[in-house]
Amino acid sequence: MFGILTYVVKFLTIGGFILEQLNHKQTWDLEVIFPGGSKSTEFRTYLQTVEHEMNKLDSNVLQFDTKATTENMEALLHVCEQLERTMKMMREAFAFISCLHAQDTNDKHVQSLLGERSQLNAKFSGIQSKLKQKLGEITESDWNIFERYPSLQEIKFVLQEYREQAQKMLPVEQEAIINDLAKDGYHAWGQMYDVIVGKMEVALEEENGVHHYSIGQATNKLTHPERNFRKHVFTKLSEAWKSQAELFSQTLNHLAGFRLETYKHRGWNDVLMEPLMINRMKQETLQAMWSTINKHKDHFVRYLNKKAELLGVDKLGIYDVTAPVSKTVQTYTYNEGAHFIVEQFRKFSPQMADFAEMAFEKRWIEAEDRPGKRPGGFCTSFPYSEQTRIFMTYSGTASNIATLAHELGHAYHQYVMNDVNGLNQRYAMNVAETASTFAEMIVAEASLQQASSLEDKQALLEDKIQRSVAFFMNIHARFLFETRFYEERKQGVVSTERLNHIMVEAQKEAYCHTLSEYDPTFWASKLHFHITGVPFYNFPYTFGYLFSNGLYAKAKSGEGSFEDAYISLLRDTGRMTVEELAMKHLGVDLSQTAFWEEAIQECIKDVNEYMALV
Repeated sequence: MFGILTYVVKFLTIGGFILEQLNHKQTWDLEVIFPGGSKSTEFRTYLQTVEHEMNKLDSNVLQFDTKATTENMEALLHVCEQLERTMKMMREAFAFISCLHAQDTNDKHVQSLLGERSQLNAKFSGIQSKLKQKLGEITESDWNIFERYPSLQEIKFVLQEYREQAQKMLPVEQEAIINDLAKDGYHAWGQMYDVIVGKMEVALEEENGVHHYSIGQATNKLTHPERNFRKHVFTKLSEAWKSQAELFSQTLNHLAGFRLETYKHRGWNDVLMEPLMINRMKQETLQAMWSTINKHKDHFVRYLNKKAELLGVDKLGIYDVTAPVSKTVQTYTYNEGAHFIVEQFRKFSPQMADFAEMAFEKRWIEAEDRPGKRPGGFCTSFPYSEQTRIFMTYSGTASNIATLAHELGHAYHQYVMNDVNGLNQRYAMNVAETASTFAEMIVAEASLQQASSLEDKQALLEDKIQRSVAFFMNIHARFLFETRFYEERKQGVVSTERLNHIMVEAQKEAYCHTLSEYDPTFWASKLHFHITGVPFYNFPYTFGYLFSNGLYAKAKSGEGSFEDAYISLLRDTGRMTVEELAMKHLGVDLSQTAFWEEAIQECIKDVNEYMALV
């Protein structure tokens, strides 16, 4: 059984009291943010205020003098305070638009808001470019004076990062042109992808007839215990993606083309330069991580081969990789899943459990299983309201519970940073995925410890190993695909047929040629390839998974108050590189393989234990 629960949680013990389960609603509350949805007059006024604040910020940035005088240092402090306020307001507005679009992709009023979001984002990026260039113009001797100014100490890391980025960018006028052109020449392609996917449907033949599902709903059925039905779902999904593949080929090629042209004009030859810079991570760290994973993939190949044997096939199809071995898959109500998560969080961190409970009670989560929603899941923050919202489609599987725990980990990360300076809240994706996978691990480990039978223990170990396979093989395939696709895209548009070929070759290499069937159109079905905000939306997941392994080992060691240490680490994630973060809080060098070797050994132990059990 593919699962993380071993029993149905009927009651939850909190602070010595037994509380009967509440009937948590599965739709989020956006009215407390801005009433009226996509037609909200309050939100319309708020957007105007955001633009007004941007104009004031723009004016103050232009007037900022780079000479190291007390007056100018105070002026920079004022600009940074205004930047923080504007950034928070912008994030608040953008989060609201994202939530509106995710909950109903057919909401026509949201389409115009998406356009406005792109315009505001372009304008804000232009202002940031101006500030970065101003900071880059400060001489080294003057900067030594600026960075010692007491009031700027808290945000010194971000300001220094801005200076370094300015040296790698084009003149501000040219960067402004790129930002303006990105509205319709870059971000619009990502929006087009979302619109197409939102309108797609899949017709599945089930016992009680043919039913039509959204892409997200149909994807949830890939964990069905019956292999024939699983293959039917995979086939129908593949047909749906193939029917739109030419359109998605256009979106992907133009997204990549825009990035590559931008890189060329900036003089960037390595397509990994931007994602590594965004993730505040060294090339050596990325290489150390992947080389360690490749070295130990044979352990996970053993697991996949054993799973094929248990399923009675020579080799697994790609639609079997995350499927349950057991023919019986238990489902859980939303309340049961919610209460199990809170209970397990509480054993590790009372503060984390209290937060999760609040998120459920205040309806910060959109989980209803209905058509019209976008696929996938995410967590977004409303920094001015000091709230978060979680989006997913909950169909009752234990995998859904894992996803819910994952997104709550993201939400808790933001929660403990609410009182941190807004400029220091912009942590990178790799450390963001650390918090989420850590929360997921708490729930998975708790389930395994409470397993009451051999069958349960096997199922729970399998669930843990499947996550390792996802991060070491599925994510690796995505990384290989994007790396190779971008190199070919430099020579011109890559055809749909070639995209399919690159995808299959990447999957074969990542899965060590273990599977009988692969997914040629995965490049079309995976939203992450079409996201414009973050390039190479893949390796940070694997980083977060292994990094959280190291954190969890420290938590289990019982040395000191790990809850406080964990919160301290999370609060530092936006004001240092990942290498500095790991050295400060774990005492390890991420650019060397030693840490990654130790982290992956925990995953290998799961495989060895599973193989012994079966």
